[in-house]
Amino acid sequence: MFCETFRRLKVSKLSKNCEFGIIKMSNAHIQFSERKSDVDFEQLRELFKIAAFWASERSTEDLSIAVANSEPVITVKDGERLIGFARATSDGIYRATIWDVVIHPDYRSQGLGSKLVETVLSHPKVNRVERTYLMTTHRQGFYEKIGFERNSTTTMVIYNQSHFNSLQSSVQFHEVLGG
Repeated sequence: MFCETFRRLKVSKLSKNCEFGIIKMSNAHIQFSERKSDVDFEQLRELFKIAAFWASERSTEDLSIAVANSEPVITVKDGERLIGFARATSDGIYRATIWDVVIHPDYRSQGLGSKLVETVLSHPKVNRVERTYLMTTHRQGFYEKIGFERNSTTTMVIYNQSHFNSLQSSVQFHEVLGG
């Protein structure tokens, strides 16, 4: 599967009216929230099944671990219905990565996806970092409009832990031998 990495360049494109907690939009009952307690993991799993081929098999247990280890975590709800989600990880100064940006298909093309990404980018854990990364398979143009640029030279990936476990064993063995 081909994924491109994007890097944020322009913070100036962010909405200035982004406050944290709950952000009420002028249309309908759409609410953005950064409270992890607002994440309904069963609804999130269903949203991924419907709208995110790359995350359709995730379990509620794994999702709860990912959310617990992310900040910010942003939900978008129409009333009680989860219709959007994104999360990020960050060291707060140098690098951040945005993960799992998803909007329910019935709510796309209304500006919610852009607002969701802008809300993540405006969060204090992300807005000061030198570079913010994300991976996307099909939505490069969407992210470019927000200010991301294609960056295919800086990302590497390891796909499973078996390689890491063999390296860890090798390091432990080396340490025992005094190396």
